[in-house]
Amino acid sequence: MSLFRLDASIRVEGSHSREIADIVENEWRAAHPDDPIVRRHIGVDVLPPTAWADAAWARYVAPEKQSPAQRAAVALAGGLLDELVGADALLFAVPLYNYGVSQHFKTWVDTVLADTRMAAGAPPLLAGKPAVLVTVRGGGYGPGTPRAGWDHATPWMRRILADVWQLDLEVVETELTLVGVDPNLDRFKELAGEMRTRAEELARQHGRALPR
Repeated sequence: MSLFRLDASIRVEGSHSREIADIVENEWRAAHPDDPIVRRHIGVDVLPPTAWADAAWARYVAPEKQSPAQRAAVALAGGLLDELVGADALLFAVPLYNYGVSQHFKTWVDTVLADTRMAAGAPPLLAGKPAVLVTVRGGGYGPGTPRAGWDHATPWMRRILADVWQLDLEVVETELTLVGVDPNLDRFKELAGEMRTRAEELARQHGRALPR
């Protein structure tokens, strides 16, 4: 068995998405103590911003006529997809940034999709593979809050991972992670603690279930 883990936070220390994903990983590790974990931290070791465009346009160029940048991008896209195909279980830790998808995660997804094996109509390479998405939000976005509906990341990530890639996806969410940082959120300290406790328990459950 093997686990692929991707982190998209721009932080390492103090990253809430990373801390909750650690719980998922630790539960998986308890059941698979000697099995490999492949890691990619795209929030720190970022992908080239031109990789997706170079790999996408390379589809329309004969291999012998591709530029060095296109050949490098094609190789990168293939390597990223190979990491997913080669794993038995997948773990993604992606925070909400500025109400939308992390630019690093979006670049990674686009580059993976640029591989010809992921083209429309191709056999679904990742269908049924068990996966956990951990996502965190600094503020409050629940029903009835002033910013309800402002989370434009989680629905998109579900669409890509569950619908397009057909992963067997579980999602762990929590919010109000800026309590203790933003004084305007201090009154929500108890609620934030309750949300975090629920998220950690769900992370344990899903970690124990990988792969299902």
